[in-house]
Amino acid sequence: MINLLNETVGNLVAQDYKASAVFAKYKIDFCCKGGTTLAHACESKKLDVETVEKELKAALEQNQYDGLGYNSWPLDLLVDYIEKKHHRYVLEKIPLLQAWLEKLCRVHGGRHPELFEIHEIFEASAADLSSHMQKEEMILFPMIRRMFRAKMEQQPHKNPPHFSVKNPIAMMHQEHDTEGERFREIEKLTNNYNPPSDACTTYRVAFATLQEFETDLHKHIHLENNILFPKAIELEKEFI
Repeated sequence: MINLLNETVGNLVAQDYKASAVFAKYKIDFCCKGGTTLAHACESKKLDVETVEKELKAALEQNQYDGLGYNSWPLDLLVDYIEKKHHRYVLEKIPLLQAWLEKLCRVHGGRHPELFEIHEIFEASAADLSSHMQKEEMILFPMIRRMFRAKMEQQPHKNPPHFSVKNPIAMMHQEHDTEGERFREIEKLTNNYNPPSDACTTYRVAFATLQEFETDLHKHIHLENNILFPKAIELEKEFI
């Protein structure tokens, strides 16, 4: 087996998504901070590196797999999957969470003032994610599809003058980092998504859905940062 400690956490998850469960357990960010080596991630969080490495090896050796070898997918399929799976999920959940958080602030905000901050952060995230996904679907993803089609058809391809796929990718990376920070703050404010003892059903459902939303966002960002974007950059080089 490869030396896991010297591998980046993003690459480990790209090679086998089962690694993500171990990283989630220890709150190791494999999406926005996927370029960090496993050794450095453990050191920065003061984790016992031997314990984490042992658990990671055990997870990677399990026969059970999610059945989706994303790293082997052609880029057009990966782009389609991100749009139809993750973009649609975000658009579906945003209005639900907005309504629930607004209700929680109105009903429980007096006893739990942190709800107002959670609501404010999520509203900012909702607006920026909607804009972010539009930019991907209107600019970046069409560029990737055109390059991939040209390669499959063995046709020449050239992006507009002085414009590289690296430009929108750099912007997407920055925006991913922003969302990562926002949800780290939401996680802290919600006590790791644990509702208080006096929480009503809406309170509990909202927190559970926020946690699900963050989990989906981590996978969404991982697929882009650690698989789609690096492969798109390498593909572009073939036309230079």
